[in-house]
Amino acid sequence: MVTRRIFLGGLVGAAIAPAVLRAEQVGEPEFLKERLASGSLPPMAERIPARPRIVNLKEMGLQPGTYGGTVRTIIGGQRDIRFMTIYGYARLVGYDKHLHFQPDILADFHAEDERVFTFTLREGHKWSDGQPFTADDFRYWWEDVILNEKLTPGGGALELRPHGSLPRFEMLDPLTVRYTWEKPNPMFLPTLAGPLPLVIVGPAHYLKQFHKKFQSDEAKMEQMMKASRVKKWQDLHIKMARSYRPENPNLPTLDPWRNTTPLPAEQFVFERNPFFHRVDETGRQLPYLDRFVLNVSSSSIIAAKAGAGEADLQVTGIDFNDYTFLKEAEKRFPVKVNLWKLARGSRITLLPNLNCADEVWRGLFRDVRLRRALSLAINRHEINMVAFYGLGTPSADTVLPDSPLFKQEYADAFVKFDPDEANRLLDELGLTKRGDDGIRLLPDGRRAEITVETAGESNLDTDVLELVRDHWANIGLALYTRTSQRDVFRNRAMSGSIMMSIWYGLDNGVPTADMSPAGLAPTLDDQLQWPLWGMHYLSAGQEGVAPDLPEAAELVNLLSQWGSTAKFEERQAIWHRMLSIYTQQVFSIGLINSTPQPILRAAKLQNLPERALYGFDPTSYLGVYMPDAFWYKEA
Repeated sequence: MVTRRIFLGGLVGAAIAPAVLRAEQVGEPEFLKERLASGSLPPMAERIPARPRIVNLKEMGLQPGTYGGTVRTIIGGQRDIRFMTIYGYARLVGYDKHLHFQPDILADFHAEDERVFTFTLREGHKWSDGQPFTADDFRYWWEDVILNEKLTPGGGALELRPHGSLPRFEMLDPLTVRYTWEKPNPMFLPTLAGPLPLVIVGPAHYLKQFHKKFQSDEAKMEQMMKASRVKKWQDLHIKMARSYRPENPNLPTLDPWRNTTPLPAEQFVFERNPFFHRVDETGRQLPYLDRFVLNVSSSSIIAAKAGAGEADLQVTGIDFNDYTFLKEAEKRFPVKVNLWKLARGSRITLLPNLNCADEVWRGLFRDVRLRRALSLAINRHEINMVAFYGLGTPSADTVLPDSPLFKQEYADAFVKFDPDEANRLLDELGLTKRGDDGIRLLPDGRRAEITVETAGESNLDTDVLELVRDHWANIGLALYTRTSQRDVFRNRAMSGSIMMSIWYGLDNGVPTADMSPAGLAPTLDDQLQWPLWGMHYLSAGQEGVAPDLPEAAELVNLLSQWGSTAKFEERQAIWHRMLSIYTQQVFSIGLINSTPQPILRAAKLQNLPERALYGFDPTSYLGVYMPDAFWYKEA
């Protein structure tokens, strides 16, 4: 039996003595004083769990802080308020900065053979509206949301039914729940800890009013549906319960900050959750910061606004090619710009669409010799020097040296600049005829023209494509670019209209064997190298088409094996097999990884690392570095 037990692990220590938690000793945030004085909010000792999560900042090399302050940041649209759920990073089970699992919202978790997961809640934990957070909130979500065909018509997230069947749910007592699968489900904990966490719990006391089973007043239900502009009660419930994109200010949360602004708006204000479950070693309740203010702007001018002093913390919407401009802002405004390491498999990746509608190109792209030739013809050293001042690392699209799964052979797969070998492979493919301009001819007589499409969100991409155009012209291939908006871009990819695209590489470049290798297999419809194969997996065979390329099909099979074993060593071996296939087959053409990512912050904002890994998965951008522990140090 493989058992994994964490009890108040990671940064969590023994319970704080009640005396230390008394507000008169540690003080209350000034932000809450008015509510405390009126009696509408209880004192801290009554707001936090009996055994809160204690974050020992000094042990982390950080400084305990003081309360107060507002942080301004800029987002590219209203939907980007989801960044607060990512940054806040309150998870049932989360990662520490070393990417090890630790309980967070939970007091304890116990896993047996990756089949039986027992979760223990913190006594006295409350939602942001002060109502108790108990096992009944898990029961409600299981019985009345996941098992309700109206609310969950597909039968639940794939992570809950990796082998086809949902687990057995048990509510053992008011503070304990258990999920039991017949076969191992090693994907469960990583999906709870991820940037887009699997939802298995919700505030039952609030959501029942939108559920037909519990709302007996039909007139009230109709009124709420009309106000929310929906025609079905289930659509109302889904809209009001959406936690990942917190558009409903009334939805109770367990995050460090809660949204106070309804849609539509050009500015969103998130205020501190007075019932948040973490405290520092001095007894101060986190978060230190009172507010996050998110100002909506056009994505194309976020860097300009940040460099003009309009942000106190900016990590999204800026790129390395903005670094010089942002660094200059240090001379004009009280800000500081650091460089973190991008944690993706590659900052820039070319993705031949193996599902493209053009029959001739589809056949060529599915021949590994073409993919290898395209990769070998690219001068990555030149790209690194021109676009990244030599600060990145020429590499295939694979895991970084920061990952325990890293092997140099993966990074080196077909990345050496070798136009002679690229030409030989293309000749071997039968592309020997050329036009008067030196461009090769396809079997049907057309010029070998590759159109690379981009969402147009980064000048860096178009700059790099200018270099690649020259590299490919040297082996007789013509490169053209096309720019479209992101939604149009993705729709064209799924329809097969896109031949090739330029995007980021693997989402998670620093995985451990405990994290899912799904990014290496066709599993999602937004994987631009095989969207129809990914759609087939995502829809459980109802849409798209099954992979008919043996190596791609093998990746799907290996992923299934990873999801069926409780043994770490077996999961590790599967990861290595998948990394080997993926890089040898050049399913994505990585160019440069380990590239720097600018992080702009107010100079007096404390506890941000000088250097760190930056990425969506698994670090949740700022999430694993605990923004609830950021604070302003007055001069």
